[in-house]
Amino acid sequence: MEVRAAVLHEARTPLSVETVTLDPPRAGEVLVRVAAAGVCHSDVRLADGDLGDGRWPTVLGHEGAGVVAAVGADAGGLAQGDRVAFCFVPPCRACAACAAGRFNLCEIAGERAWAGTLLDGTTRLRLADGRAVRHFNFVSCFAEHCVVPAASAVPIPPELPLWQAALLGCAVVTGFGAVRNAAHVEIGESVCVVGCGGIGQQMVAAARMAGAGRIVAVDRDAAKLALARRRGATDTVDASAGDPVRAVLALVPGGVDHALEAVGDPATIRLAWDVLRPGASAIVVGIAPRGTEACVPALDLLSEKSLRGSYYGSGNPPVEIARLGRLMADGRITVADAVSHLTDLEGIEAAFERLRRGSGARSVAVIDAALAGAPERPAQSAV
Repeated sequence: MEVRAAVLHEARTPLSVETVTLDPPRAGEVLVRVAAAGVCHSDVRLADGDLGDGRWPTVLGHEGAGVVAAVGADAGGLAQGDRVAFCFVPPCRACAACAAGRFNLCEIAGERAWAGTLLDGTTRLRLADGRAVRHFNFVSCFAEHCVVPAASAVPIPPELPLWQAALLGCAVVTGFGAVRNAAHVEIGESVCVVGCGGIGQQMVAAARMAGAGRIVAVDRDAAKLALARRRGATDTVDASAGDPVRAVLALVPGGVDHALEAVGDPATIRLAWDVLRPGASAIVVGIAPRGTEACVPALDLLSEKSLRGSYYGSGNPPVEIARLGRLMADGRITVADAVSHLTDLEGIEAAFERLRRGSGARSVAVIDAALAGAPERPAQSAV
């Protein structure tokens, strides 16, 4: 079938909205009519060439939701009409990482995702001239339809609006997973969230849900800090107004129990490290460009501080996306307030520019308005 998609032909060039050919799903795959797609910093990292060379042409988009339009053989019980959120790590459940219960680090999924193929090592996308197009993280939902592995299509409650469900498969599962599975935040503990964009806002909400006693949000954008307050932060620090480390330590003398970094920059990683109390951990969620190095004082290791990463929620992504979807449908997790801009396929490039500037929270591209159920007017808030 022919579908409209936002294609990245080369790094550091604008996306091109054009018609591509999408082949039918094979065994273990499904065709999904895309309702909406979140625009994430990971998309920008690849578009800017920060995640490796030669990964194009490609259709970006790894966070989204839609409705199953067709299924291949052995589609894991999925059926036409099922409402699904996308999961960009479909675990094989057979490799060493999966056997150890680290499903988010599935070796097969990681290898195929980097190659830009589906699980069988091939692509379903072609340009008008017949050239193959790479997939991005199995999803490629900056398009009207996409073919994904069955394990990448996670059924969600029918009452959950798809424009909100679009955030489940990255921002929500990554943010909540970092708090729950990587940091293990307990009732009454103190948390510092560094970077209050799309994922940072979910980490603030997750820390509140976990019962954190003090939640300090750090950012340079006053609107993002105000949103973090509304989502549960007890304190905010403007990183552009003086020394943010000093400001956090003034609020939490001795340092915080957990620092979660959502920027992927050496300076913010160091900030997360510097606000820790002895024995505490900094969790880095932000994706840094290749070649970037982060440094911490070696002498500080004597205080038993630790620095670790968290990828895709550090858990079992399909299972957790389903559980978080149920919480969203029940009103226990809200995401609508964290969507600063609604746009369409043509507006994704502008959303990329906002991310590069650090402006706004999450942008959502409404691909099919009838399915997405989004507000009629784009909610371009002050964020």
